[in-house]
Amino acid sequence: MSFSDEKLLLFDGACGTNLQDVTIPEAAWQGCAGCNELLNLTAPETIVALHESFLDAGAMVVETNTFGASSIVLAEYDLAEKTADINRAAVANARAAIGARKGCYVAGSVGPTTKLPSLGHISVDQLAASLAEQMRALVEAGVDALVIETCQDLLQVKTAVVSCFEVFEQVGRAVPVLVSVTMERQGTMLVGSDMAAICASLEPFPIFSLGLNCATGPADMVSHIRFLRQNWPGRISCMPNQGLPEVVDGRTFYPMTPGEFTRHMRAFIEQDGVSIIGGCCGTTPEHIRQLATACRNLVPADREVLI
Repeated sequence: MSFSDEKLLLFDGACGTNLQDVTIPEAAWQGCAGCNELLNLTAPETIVALHESFLDAGAMVVETNTFGASSIVLAEYDLAEKTADINRAAVANARAAIGARKGCYVAGSVGPTTKLPSLGHISVDQLAASLAEQMRALVEAGVDALVIETCQDLLQVKTAVVSCFEVFEQVGRAVPVLVSVTMERQGTMLVGSDMAAICASLEPFPIFSLGLNCATGPADMVSHIRFLRQNWPGRISCMPNQGLPEVVDGRTFYPMTPGEFTRHMRAFIEQDGVSIIGGCCGTTPEHIRQLATACRNLVPADREVLI
């Protein structure tokens, strides 16, 4: 069975927040503390172990440690010239974690960068060139899918999607493309687009799925998932944070228990037809373990799309 044939896809949980709880040798950062993506080259055993922890918990899909592995972000650490090497190493680390496991896949993570075109931070052409470089490296290294995630700007999303399909033509290889947007608590993306605008803008593209991740926990995603259930013709994904983050004793804390998280996610599958699930910030292997146990054999609900 291939990635696109799976009726229910269970992704892994958080990368960054889990790496914060790992002891990483100072030398591995090479003076670039906070650049988790560099660890693909300098501490591959740490990244492989993190992937393995989610696979052991029951995840079917691991996302590469490449959320910030575009040249735009890496340039902030003077690492732009290592863009291709970091992305290729990230795919190799994910493959090493999967090993001989059957029915497991690698999804290449493409984050929003740190510059939004709608706010004038960067030109569309500059953004497109940077994202294309990253996505080309991921596709050539053999990912099973690409996840354009944590999208905060509709112009950034469209630029990434167009660049993605251009890369497929150039390398002669295409993989499923998942788009995951981030909706703030006020009900829109950071730059103001609502879910109706997102659906209308992305409907012409042959993307594999559309959904949400990050910013909030599952409770604040209910209305958006219901809208997608009725208005998006393709598959729906949902990868929330472990609830809304709080600050406790000076540290970010995510309050939602694995059981509570799982109850919300199960409802999305059984009631709203969500067929791609996983976790974002704060979610641990235990969240994925309980999610896998509760949801692995569920069948996503049938949906009646109104458009």
